[in-house]
Formats: sequence, structure tokens, C-alpha cells
Amino acid sequence: MAGLRRTKISMPSQFAAAFSFPRKFAVCLSSSSGSNGVVISGDGPYNFLPNIDVSKSLIYTSLILNPVSTAGASFQGDPSADYFIGVNSITINNKLVSLNKTLLSINKEGQGGAKISTVTPYTVMQTSIYRAVVNAFIKQISKVPRVPAVAPFSACYNAKSLGSTRVGPAVPQIDLSLPNKMVWRIFGANSMV
Repeated sequence: MAGLRRTKISMPSQFAAAFSFPRKFAVCLSSSSGSNGVVISGDGPYNFLPNIDVSKSLIYTSLILNPVSTAGASFQGDPSADYFIGVNSITINNKLVSLNKTLLSINKEGQGGAKISTVTPYTVMQTSIYRAVVNAFIKQISKVPRVPAVAPFSACYNAKSLGSTRVGPAVPQIDLSLPNKMVWRIFGANSMV
């Protein structure tokens, strides 16, 4: 286990201090428990065999600082050590999900926004956003029969009825629209468990 939070004792901070490089890191999480992910510290290039700089094919977005701590215990005035990104909208199969967009931004009490976490093994959303996304997903995959839900999920399907693609189960793609016209595309390998 490695701490990646925005603190002085985190792995990126420790590596940056020990090896004199910028406090930057890249994380590529595996979409299956059968294969490993990758964590790279410092600036690119990120060369993988056969001498390919993968940093040129990655999508980048700025991390947002939440000025209010989200930790269970903190000092008043401490900013959050968590990582947040800007999300402008969510689409499913290129159809815009109708939701309260103000919830996608951090308010002055430090609530809202889109937090990136490697602690929770699935995406957690504010209830109204979750319902809107699930309802839009169900609408896009309405011809596939559902099976009884398994908590904490509310829309479940038999994997045999979904079909398969090179990017996981054949389900609608979910796109997070990020600042600077960037899109984080989530395919079935990462949207289905």
C-alpha cells in the first residue's frame, strides 16, 4: 500500500525529496485483478517497451485543490489532501446526462466536486448524480434484461447477455467532459464489475 495523497509523507512527496524531481506522478490502474497497474514518479517521458513514450498518448487534466479538508480529523483551515478534477458534464453513448451541474463543482463549504480516489474500488457519486447516470445508462441498454441488484449497485446485468469487446463488456460508453475539451472515456472494462 502506498499513500498518494497531497501530503508531505505521501509516496510522491518522499520520492521527490529523495531523488530531486518534481512532485508529480502518473497512475494507470488495471481494469482487472489479474493484471498489474503502474505508478510512475516524476516528469515524463514515461518510456515503456519497445521504447514508446506513453506520456504522449495519455489524457491530462489539472488537479483542483479543495480549500476545505475532507479528512475525518483535521485542523480548521487545512485544505483537502485529496485529489479533485473538473468535470463539466457526463454523457452516455454521446447523450448528455441531465443533472444538477453545480454539484460537479466544489462549493465554499468544500462539498461537491469530482474526487479521484484509489481507496474505494468503485465510483461513488452524490445520490442525484448517481440516479441520473444509472437511469441514462439503463435507457441506453434497455434491450438487455436486468438481473436482481447486488448492493451497493442498483442496475445489474448477466454478463453472458452483454457480449464482449476488446475494451470489456459491450455496454454504453460513459464520457466525463473535462476542462480544455478533454474527455475521460470509460468503457465496459471499467464501468462494469
